[in-house]
Amino acid sequence: MHTIEPFYNWRHLYIASEDVESPFYGREYSEFEYSNTIYNYYLHPQWDDIGSDTMYIKILFVDYTEKYAIIELIGEWNDAINNDIMLLKRDIIDELNLLGINKYILIGENVLNFHYSDDSYYEEWFDDNGEEGWMVLLNFREHVLKEFKHAHLDYYFVYGGELDEFDWRKFSPGQVFGNVSKVIRKRLE
Repeated sequence: MHTIEPFYNWRHLYIASEDVESPFYGREYSEFEYSNTIYNYYLHPQWDDIGSDTMYIKILFVDYTEKYAIIELIGEWNDAINNDIMLLKRDIIDELNLLGINKYILIGENVLNFHYSDDSYYEEWFDDNGEEGWMVLLNFREHVLKEFKHAHLDYYFVYGGELDEFDWRKFSPGQVFGNVSKVIRKRLE
């Protein structure tokens, strides 16, 4: 796991640690010291710790005008033991919501498992986004999406179809947002 880096090709456009509005503003990263672990496996030091023992994130891009954030995740999303959704919601999403962000693209290619507890934080997040907001799960693994569906969290998130195999790396953040928005509009029609 230590070789899996967060996506870095948009760093010329956005760096969360340099964005004064970001929850990660001022963070410093090492390229050589590996200290964060998931189940005794070291992670690349560019991933951001949200207080979970099993899940880390990277805010890849935020557009305050269009009101969206693209966030990459790695590890195990474990609400049952670590209450990862609470950590994500309280420490990251709430901060972004206060700045007007109400559209979230979560990239889950590196999310290995999901363990459910209850939906109260998901419901709160959904409600906080308002009528214009949404939450998308992009490229999550099939077994993880089955767990989301089994927990009835599909009410809160948009996923499936072309969102499960979207080649987002070849696009700019604005293009990713535009393509995802088209999918959502098409599904609502």
